[in-house]
Amino acid sequence: MVWLMISVYITCRDMPESKRIAAKLLESKLIACANIFPVESMFIWEGKLKKEKEAAMFCKAKKDNFRKIKEEVKKLHSYEVPCIVAFDWAESSKEFSDWVEASD
Repeated sequence: MVWLMISVYITCRDMPESKRIAAKLLESKLIACANIFPVESMFIWEGKLKKEKEAAMFCKAKKDNFRKIKEEVKKLHSYEVPCIVAFDWAESSKEFSDWVEASD
């Protein structure tokens, strides 16, 4: 059996915020893992070009958890419009899929 999962990409104001959100998602068993890394972002906000140092999270989760992940991140996030994007994985190794499945 090939088990489908998602990766959820979330950007945050800074490393402390990303770690706080990741910890809550892990404690709530909504994600199996979070990779956190610094990023430099450029975007248009309120008609102006912005350049910001942020932190990004790449989380592995069950597809069924995405709605709850979005709700939890919105509660914890400092941004008015947080980036919360899910990417479907076509498949993964059985061992990794088993580990993600066992995370709840």
